[in-house]
Amino acid sequence: MTGTDRRPLSSRDTGWARAVTAWLVKTSITPNQISMGSMGAAALAGAGFWGAGMSDGWPRGGLLVAAALFCQLRLLCNLFDGRVAVEGGKQAADGPFWNEFPDRVADILILVGAGLGASNPALGWAAAAFSVLTAYVRELGRANGLPADFRGPMAKQHRMALMTAAALAAACAPLWPVAGMAVTLALWMVVVGAAVTAVRRAAAVVSGLKDGRRA
Repeated sequence: MTGTDRRPLSSRDTGWARAVTAWLVKTSITPNQISMGSMGAAALAGAGFWGAGMSDGWPRGGLLVAAALFCQLRLLCNLFDGRVAVEGGKQAADGPFWNEFPDRVADILILVGAGLGASNPALGWAAAAFSVLTAYVRELGRANGLPADFRGPMAKQHRMALMTAAALAAACAPLWPVAGMAVTLALWMVVVGAAVTAVRRAAAVVSGLKDGRRA
């Protein structure tokens, strides 16, 4: 994984991220295992959203808070797998697969789970499909020699921030009933935002190929 292939994240160079990375590098934990862990976190986040849809009152709120926390744990796994691989020198031959495949599974688990919890599975699947499409277009560009394109407005970190905020807002529904629609609204925003993102990335790929802007 080269510098141009890494998603730009401000959290990557913070002191706490460097400290956690240094600790992980000293352990037997591999970057691939961290990447696999992101799927487990996503499964628990999706289950939290789904379970919240079948619960009422404060139990529902607790499941939504758990979903928010596991969405963030998924992002932490995404942060540290790359750091441990690059800064820790633990790259593996199959690393590129585990760097990408779990992310697509994680998007599906979280967004479909949220759709099920919101009693709108079709919306969840639509959000998942457009999210996977954004990554597909990025990788299509890379396969044709173009730099990795991480532009938004609904890249992975944006989707997870939105779903985290929606889960926390929906958890407040016992105090603020209108917040009960937060997850549905967030899924619609993911659908529209990811569609726009895919179109923007696709246009950049076509433009880059025409102009010969290869990496």
